[in-house]
Amino acid sequence: MFYILFGEDDFSLKEALTKIKEGLGDEAMVATNTTALQGQNTTPEQVIATCDTVPFLATKRLVIVEGLLGLFEQRDKVKRAPKHKDSSWLSLKGYVDGMPESTVLVLIDGKLKKSNPLLKELAPQATVKEFKPPFIPPKGIGKGDQLYNWMQTRADKSGGSISPAAARLLANLIGSNLWLLSSEIDKLCLYTLGRTIEENDVELLVAEAREFTVFAMIDAILEQRSAAATKLLHRLEDGGAAPPYLLFMITRQFRLVIQAKHLLSQRRRTAEIGHSLGLASEYALQKTVAQAKAHSMKRLENIYRNLLDTDISIKTGRFKGDKGELALDLLIGELCAEPS
Repeated sequence: MFYILFGEDDFSLKEALTKIKEGLGDEAMVATNTTALQGQNTTPEQVIATCDTVPFLATKRLVIVEGLLGLFEQRDKVKRAPKHKDSSWLSLKGYVDGMPESTVLVLIDGKLKKSNPLLKELAPQATVKEFKPPFIPPKGIGKGDQLYNWMQTRADKSGGSISPAAARLLANLIGSNLWLLSSEIDKLCLYTLGRTIEENDVELLVAEAREFTVFAMIDAILEQRSAAATKLLHRLEDGGAAPPYLLFMITRQFRLVIQAKHLLSQRRRTAEIGHSLGLASEYALQKTVAQAKAHSMKRLENIYRNLLDTDISIKTGRFKGDKGELALDLLIGELCAEPS
């Protein structure tokens, strides 16, 4: 048996590899008869010799070669990997047809182009599966969307279910990172004990939910919606967030917005801005860029100065007996009254 598994969705790829292993029999014996090779550190002769090895006290031997096909990707002006490798690896194509029936050969890789020369040569002889990350529609996920279906399936496996609203919130918080989504869904299913996961469960248990609420509060501040901003502030405080921590989170976000504004003025792309700011979350990046585009640098800098003044106020105890709650309430009132 010969498989080629590739794509950006490494979570689903690893699940497919696990399924192949499960189909080979006893877990301990499969582990004993599994050999993993790195494409850049091996040769066709080594792969063939490993595939020819008779399995030990088992019916199957599993040979996994990782990163081989990626060596033949066309990159920029370099047409492909060193040419001397091409002809030698083509011997693998001729070998696969006569490979021992006891051998299961699996090539795994990341994103590959359809023009990859080694992929084109080997694909007709293999079971080929490409794993693309689930797509998040611009207006957010809902019933029937690919990512929602994946989340519902994951919840089913853990003995639960998830509402569309909770799924949308999770997608906004985490994006399409399936490793993180699976971990959070498993945790939520354990917490809800079989009932449907709702938005408030996500807000309570998912670490990124507090940051999500901070984004919403900053949106309200920038849009001068004083009542909404104050309500979100009190919601965070009621959830146990200390005023100094909240001020830190608000200040951090405005600092990122100012930096994004500066990078936008240099005509930097969104992906470059995310890399420069260290923002791994697609949602956080899009929100930060949108906030930077919507407001002038002068206004953002004025708000940032007010934040620093409030920080000094809390640390010096300007308001007697106040632990920061009053200072933050006054701050939001001032920021929402700022000329836009």
